[in-house]
Amino acid sequence: MSATTNPDPEQGAPAFIPLEANPELMTKLIHKLGVSQALQLHDVYSLTDPDMLAFIPRPALALLLVFPITAVYESHRMAEDNTVDEYKGAGEQEPVIWWKQTIRNACGMMGLLHAVSNGPARTLIEQGTTLDELLQKSTPLPPRERASLLEKTPATSKVPRAEKTADLPEGLGEQGAGIKGANASGGQSQGLKTGGEVGQGGRHA
Repeated sequence: MSATTNPDPEQGAPAFIPLEANPELMTKLIHKLGVSQALQLHDVYSLTDPDMLAFIPRPALALLLVFPITAVYESHRMAEDNTVDEYKGAGEQEPVIWWKQTIRNACGMMGLLHAVSNGPARTLIEQGTTLDELLQKSTPLPPRERASLLEKTPATSKVPRAEKTADLPEGLGEQGAGIKGANASGGQSQGLKTGGEVGQGGRHA
């Protein structure tokens, strides 16, 4: 069971300027961090309408879900997190690399990090780039140390400032990444939870 009642970043924690959920803007951001130009983000207007889904380029490697944070959701999230141990995994053997969110207003960046750092998308990260170096340093560390490393990585905090295009209120929404695994399994990563989730017999932390 998690010893943390409220996993949210503290008020005194480092903060980003909120990142607008705009596919074009986010595509530019991941390219600046070191992801291949072959990977792009697109709006998904429906999860059930075949005609709308047909507009989405394939293959689709991850789904970044943006949703509003409500009191009911927060209560459910914290109650759920208190029933499981906080994830402490590290190393190349992890099914999903996960960062705990300790930076306020960083839901957009956390969603993107989890989306491009796991599954087939990870193969599109170019060597020697900011994101490649962050992954090399983060992989052997447990989540809390990874979070500390992320706080101290200037490039990740400067990019959202450069890409910010609108004055968005704090707490506007949260972004979680649904990731397609290399073995067709599914995963879910949310920085404000106690760990990532892996489907088809994988771990739930």
